[in-house]
Amino acid sequence: MTPLVEVRDLTVEFARADDPVRAVDGLSFTLDEGRALALVGESGSGKSTVAGALLGLHRGTGARVGGTVRVGGIDVATAGTSELGRLRGGVAAMVFQDPLSALDPYYAVGDQIAEVYRVHAGGSRRSARARAVEVLERVGIPDAVRRSRSRPHEFSGGMRQRALLAMALACEPRLLVADEPTTALDVTVQAQILDLLHELRRETGMALLLVTHDVGVAAESVDEVLVMQGGREIERGPVGGVLDAPSEPYTRRLLAAVPRLDGPVRTPLAKGEPLLEARGLRREFGRGKKTVTAVEEASLTVHAGETLGIVGESGSGKTTLGRMLVRLLDPTAGELSYRGRKIGDLSETELRPYRRELQMVFQDPVASLNPRRSVGESIADPLRVAGKHDETWIRSRVRELLDRVGLDPDRYEAYPHEFSGGQRQRVGIARALAADPRLIVCDEPVSALDVTTQAQVTTLLAELQAELGLGLVFIAHDLAVVRQVSDRVAVMRAGRIVEHGTVEEVYGAPRHPYTRQLLAAVPSLDPVHAAERRERRQELAVA
Repeated sequence: MTPLVEVRDLTVEFARADDPVRAVDGLSFTLDEGRALALVGESGSGKSTVAGALLGLHRGTGARVGGTVRVGGIDVATAGTSELGRLRGGVAAMVFQDPLSALDPYYAVGDQIAEVYRVHAGGSRRSARARAVEVLERVGIPDAVRRSRSRPHEFSGGMRQRALLAMALACEPRLLVADEPTTALDVTVQAQILDLLHELRRETGMALLLVTHDVGVAAESVDEVLVMQGGREIERGPVGGVLDAPSEPYTRRLLAAVPRLDGPVRTPLAKGEPLLEARGLRREFGRGKKTVTAVEEASLTVHAGETLGIVGESGSGKTTLGRMLVRLLDPTAGELSYRGRKIGDLSETELRPYRRELQMVFQDPVASLNPRRSVGESIADPLRVAGKHDETWIRSRVRELLDRVGLDPDRYEAYPHEFSGGQRQRVGIARALAADPRLIVCDEPVSALDVTTQAQVTTLLAELQAELGLGLVFIAHDLAVVRQVSDRVAVMRAGRIVEHGTVEEVYGAPRHPYTRQLLAAVPSLDPVHAAERRERRQELAVA
């Protein structure tokens, strides 16, 4: 039987001013009809480049592609325009990581799906619209007729990803290529998308090529795993065998970096004085009938030397609460105290003495760093705001901070785009440290990073906390990461803290049904356990 996908000695090189970059180097694999294969590795390992090569997406980009790629009998390198058009959508379809970039913001979602269907399957506009509604219903979009007329910005992140899946399914492809389809989603929505992929494969018999840096996602979704590093295959085999007994040191390191719900609990540091106390915080947006309450009656305390984790789904109010804690947002109601002094009602001038001691590390370092300024100058900003004027001292201090967060001090003049995602997050941490803070709120600081880079950043934060006695608030939707770094955990849902306790209490004996639902959605590295958890999620959804 001929495989659906045949890749032989694939190489992909991208031109660069000094010398070409070989993103994929001699990769070979096959994928049979109805089977599922995950390409797993760190950022920069070549996973997405391989996925793009299956659909001929490197044509016209200047990339040099060598080797042989055949999908559904079509030689991708030699296929003409019409044959390539038949491949894309009809034989194979792709779901991208960022649905906002993949969907046209101007057109209704249903119209975009209908257009794809008409291009590949023909038919009338009416039949195409009917097909769009049909596939939207199949991927779980409620009230699909009405929502098909909505534009992408009117959908949540999870709904946009479902819409991309619907678009991919419209022409009933034999192969679905999913490039990091759940990276930006919280655990419950991620679980829903993975369960949907599982159901669709079972119903349609389509094959799946899944690109992911999350080994747990692979365990939930595929039959085989191919581990990549530096554009090459490191290890390949059945998912259970590779994850349970990896033969290569790199694979073992990759698995060791994955945070687990059954892993060791962090060693508590000596808890110091109460730094920040919030009582009954409330935050509203909008006015009149359009008022939305983002946070309601939130109360918590953060001590010096401890980490408070805040978890919950997207839209639960985590980020709004974090921004209120450092007074980037003013509370609508409630009381906020720092080291015994009420600061919730202080004006900006009165707040200034406390500002440097309350810092924040943001989720997206690209958005929080000025692309036109060097990272050294961005790190120096808090020093200048604090009244430092000696440029020699400022440069020396910034070099110390770069070194402390594991970056080369000589990269003071480098710009944000010259750094990797993990390195940019380290720059954000260095900038927060420049103000000599007592408390740092970290808002999803590792959500977009691969597991090894996540581990490096969380280890760095733990080292800085032990060294400086910092209080940390760690906001995340990844419960395994929060368990690994926190002393206490607050669970948020719809703006309220529904559960609050030590890590042992919240994870070992969760009291609230929502907490149990979140824990049931966390991917497992054991494929058998993953299947059991999928059944358990379905039971909880019915209940």
